[in-house]
Amino acid sequence: MGDAVPSDTRDGIVRRGHDHLTWRWADAVERLLMAACGFCLLGFTSSTLLDVVTRSIGRPWLWLQEVTTAFFIYGVFIGAAVAVRRQDHLCLTALGDGLRGPVRTALEVFNRLVVLGVAGCLAVYGWQNFLDGFSSFRMPSMTPIAWLYLVIPVSGALMLLFTIEQLVNGLRHGFVPVET
Repeated sequence: MGDAVPSDTRDGIVRRGHDHLTWRWADAVERLLMAACGFCLLGFTSSTLLDVVTRSIGRPWLWLQEVTTAFFIYGVFIGAAVAVRRQDHLCLTALGDGLRGPVRTALEVFNRLVVLGVAGCLAVYGWQNFLDGFSSFRMPSMTPIAWLYLVIPVSGALMLLFTIEQLVNGLRHGFVPVET
């Protein structure tokens, strides 16, 4: 894999002070995911606006609701994976901020093990849900609903990757943020 990089050589993709918990090569993955989130947000907003306009003029495009839903679901799950990498997810950070040494390490490892468990469930059960989704179809396009579910195991796998990244680097370099 790659080593964590000192914060003075990074371009600000991760939260300042947490660079020592990340691998440089994963920054490219994060950038791609952030671009995908932006695309989903733009798609969601645009399709919602078009849906309102077409309904207001009496010419609704019913398939726009499917598009809007897809952009929303993909944006949420991709954004959740990015939040894990940036440590912007729900975590017991307030409690750990005042701690140092083995107690801090134990709490940080516990937090990440919980996230690892959730990510694993998303990956495994999301994949099962994706496979089961080929028997249900969206209306009016008759697209298998599985394509909406595909992002769930992908997001879970990315969360697994980012959590393992933080665990490995945190145990190597410590979890306490480095002052820059």
